[in-house]
Amino acid sequence: MNAESVVELLAAVGVPAGVVSVGVEADNTWCLVADPDPETPGWEVFWREQGNRYDWARFTSEQVACHYLFGRLTWSQVVRGVVGVLPVAGETGGGGAAEPETGRVPPVVDEAAPKD
Repeated sequence: MNAESVVELLAAVGVPAGVVSVGVEADNTWCLVADPDPETPGWEVFWREQGNRYDWARFTSEQVACHYLFGRLTWSQVVRGVVGVLPVAGETGGGGAAEPETGRVPPVVDEAAPKD
């Protein structure tokens, strides 16, 4: 994963492109920018709002910075119930895929468990 692919991968899990800014700082977005100082090469990830940086993190590797941003924003999608665990092939009775109508993830049903 790199700065060129992270936006597409985030879109695949439902994060709108307008929430992320790669290469340029922009208000009300998660920013992924390279440090312009050649003496301290690295990548920075942060939320920018009203010109200020929040939840700032710095990495020496582009790939690590991208994975950090991807993980953080994907987790927010999991918490919202937009993405979840996919059902295993051949399983029935719910398996974690989000319901299209509600976006909620149904509980996993263990059909092999003894019934009371």
